[in-house]
Amino acid sequence: MTSLPQPPDDDAAREGRSAEAAGGEEKPASDTKKPARSSSTARKPATTRSASARSTTARGGTSRTRAADSSATTRRPASKQPAAKEGAAEQAATKQTTDKQTAAKQAAAKQAAAGRAPAKPRAPRQTKSKAAAPPPPPPPPPPPKPTVLGIRQLYKRFGTTVALDGVTLEVPEGSFYGIVGPNGAGKTTMLSIATGLLRPDSGQVVVHDVDVWKEPNRAKRMIGVLPDRLRLFDRLTGAQFLHYAGALRGLDSQAVRTRTADLIEAFGLEAAVGRLVADYSAGMTKKIALAAALIHSPRLLVLDEPFESVDPVSAANLIEILQKYVAAGGTVVMSSHSMDLIQRVCDRVAIIVSGVVLDAGTADEVRGEKTLEERFVELAGGRRAAEGLEWLHSFSE
Repeated sequence: MTSLPQPPDDDAAREGRSAEAAGGEEKPASDTKKPARSSSTARKPATTRSASARSTTARGGTSRTRAADSSATTRRPASKQPAAKEGAAEQAATKQTTDKQTAAKQAAAKQAAAGRAPAKPRAPRQTKSKAAAPPPPPPPPPPPKPTVLGIRQLYKRFGTTVALDGVTLEVPEGSFYGIVGPNGAGKTTMLSIATGLLRPDSGQVVVHDVDVWKEPNRAKRMIGVLPDRLRLFDRLTGAQFLHYAGALRGLDSQAVRTRTADLIEAFGLEAAVGRLVADYSAGMTKKIALAAALIHSPRLLVLDEPFESVDPVSAANLIEILQKYVAAGGTVVMSSHSMDLIQRVCDRVAIIVSGVVLDAGTADEVRGEKTLEERFVELAGGRRAAEGLEWLHSFSE
């Protein structure tokens, strides 16, 4: 006889309903009303159903938790992302600063271990305004050049005429020195005493610290002279005269021949060297005498009116030769009445009037705001008016 199905236990039914409510699903009643063979076996489906419900509930809760986390992640506001980037940048900067400090400490430790004091950080440069900066100091003056020719307190009389009245002059090395003055001022007398051709009444002349009158031979080796009143060996040809001048200066034959050929070409005397000096014109005589003064390459060259009677072309050539000589370290002392020549060629000037040096120095210092001729006329007493020559205006027949 078949037993009737028993109603499910109240506890199991309640657990099943709670599981269905939690899972959100309604199962048909046929699933829960299965026939049971006995009372002992009727409780097993409820127990199994309760476990499956709990598993479903757990799975549902887990899925809902994951869904909620995912929704929260996707719904996070975008404003927090820049803040995160700024924080990362600050961390990187802090780390970089820390690394630099660590490297500096390590370097200082190495220097200390090596026995050296750690280098101090450089202070930032302080820029000063140009207006506040003091002006640079002026450059120091160049050292004075040594004196080649020193003329000190020269006195010379010819009877009752005073030719030199305490003349003092210093000629520095490497200068082109011009001596100007009126006729009878004492220029030729002074240069003759300076070169050992005329003895002074008193005073001293030194050439490179050698007294001309105490050691004349030693002093004259350093001097080349072109005197005013030429006294040459005029019965010699030009080539013979130059060879004789070189031999008197102690040059060997080969040096004399070489220098003679060079001077003849430089002075343009090729066509005249075979003729006697007595047959030369005044200008050619000046040129052969100047060549003889240069043949031994002196350190001091004293020329008294060297361009008198010389044509302009030859004068220009001679001036170029003298300028190159000065540029190489030689010294030239030259007298002339040509103010234009002195102003154009010489870098230092002395004005002598009546045996007295009235002014001396550089050409600019002597002439000042005037020309050298105007300054010379002023010191020499000015111009004189020509009077009493009315007869010159009526011509004779």
